[in-house]
Parts: sequence; C-alpha cells; structure tokens
Amino acid sequence: MHSELVASRNAEQRDSRESRNGTPHPDAVSLAIIEQLQEDGRRPYAAIGKAVGLSEAAVRQRVQKLLDQGVMQIVAVTDPLTVGFRRQAMVGINVEGDLEPVADALTTMPEVEYVVMTAGSFDILAEIVCEDDDHLLDVINKRIRALSGVRSTESFVYLKLKKQTYMWGTR
Repeated sequence: MHSELVASRNAEQRDSRESRNGTPHPDAVSLAIIEQLQEDGRRPYAAIGKAVGLSEAAVRQRVQKLLDQGVMQIVAVTDPLTVGFRRQAMVGINVEGDLEPVADALTTMPEVEYVVMTAGSFDILAEIVCEDDDHLLDVINKRIRALSGVRSTESFVYLKLKKQTYMWGTR
C-alpha cells in the first residue's frame, strides 16, 4: 500500500509538467488514461486504473486535473441530424485587423461549434450547426457578417457527413 501511495505521488508530480508555452504536458500515464476514455467515456475509473497501473482514486484525481487544465473534455457526441439540426457548414472568414476579437465573438454564438485561426486563404474557420437553411442564413448574414472587422465569408455547406470521430489517440 505504501509503495502504491509513493508511486501515485511520484506520478502526480510527473503529470503536472508544462511545456515551454505554459500549456499542460501530460505524462505517459495521463495519455494512457485519455486513450482509455476516448475508447469509452463512461469506462469506470477502477477499470482504467487496472489498465494503466494506478488506483481508482489516483485515476479520479488525474482525470479531474486533466479536465480542470482543459487538456480534455468528456462529452456526449451526437449526430446533429438526429437531434433536429439539419444544416451544417464550415465558414471561412477573412478579417481586417486583429483576428482575436472576431474569433472571441464567434465563440459566444451557440451555433458555432468550432473556431480556429488559420494561415492560408482564410483568417478564421468556423463550423456552424443550424436547424435549417434559414437559420444558417441568419447566423452568417446577420451575425457573422455584422461583426466589426469581418471583410468576407465563404460558406461550405455540408451535404453529407461521412466521418466524424474523436479517436485520434494521444500519439
């Protein structure tokens, strides 16, 4: 029991390293926990502990720390079509000036599921999930294009979603 407690404390110290830019850098055990949860987000902590060599309590602490640090989220992923959202689109946005205020404004819109600042043809890409085409038009025309700094948008309407997975592991 004492050796498990010491191993758990040592693992806790290792799992809290940060990279040079201040973002958390999980150790191998934390990465293994993440992979276990990517396979099954409802997997019991005891089963995860057995797979990664930690106690249930140590796994619970690590999972909470990973959640608190924003390293991962545990969510239910739905098929938008089955819950009433008939239109999805990726919107490429070009901005004049600072990208941050536009990106920040997009993150507050409930229809916007994904925002990334990019290098290339667009300054920002935003994935939008809407009830129908009228809803999509309203979001793009009256809300996104109305943001200060937005110069232009280009919409890529999803005709059929062939693959959506969050199983890339931790490589």
